[in-house]
Amino acid sequence: MAGGLVKYRHLSRSSAHRRALLRNLVTSLIEHESIQTSWHKAKEAQRMAEKMITLGKKNSEASKRQATKFLFRAPEMMPKLFGPLRERYAERQGGYTRVLRIEPLKEDQAASAILELVDGPKDMRFAFTAKTIASIRAKGHQINDMTAANIAKVTRYRGNADQELEEMVGRFEKLAQQGDEGISDEEGLKKRRVYPENDRSR
Repeated sequence: MAGGLVKYRHLSRSSAHRRALLRNLVTSLIEHESIQTSWHKAKEAQRMAEKMITLGKKNSEASKRQATKFLFRAPEMMPKLFGPLRERYAERQGGYTRVLRIEPLKEDQAASAILELVDGPKDMRFAFTAKTIASIRAKGHQINDMTAANIAKVTRYRGNADQELEEMVGRFEKLAQQGDEGISDEEGLKKRRVYPENDRSR
């Protein structure tokens, strides 16, 4: 029925094409831990990525067979999924991924987003929190309740959280002292030009 409830986004693709797209996105996410895509693709891939992490936490023969069927390049991805990622999220009950809206990546202004694994080396919330702390210290202010809550969120399930946070804060403080307006690629926050320059106008 037209206008009826839809359980998932079709993404303007056939069933086989849609499944291949999601398999590719989830495989890339497990490999790189952070990917950029459209908002709608990110939300659909997020659902499958959460299921893959759950399979990794179960660590059974059945879960390994299911993950092998879904992932591209399974022999390369399986050791990470059932190794470091399983250990990282052992205490978490869910919420292994995060979708962050960003500026449109294409000229058609399509909604874009970053899909990332939380508590990893490319966790943008962790980097933003570190940058905020560095800015507060530079101004000589006290950490407010909102920043304190964010610190608690990003360090709750992270191993060596306090040490890693201090190291990242130190890097941001060093950048500020150098007067560098850009932000390093390591924190994943470097601003880049979104639109190419067109030689001719329409």
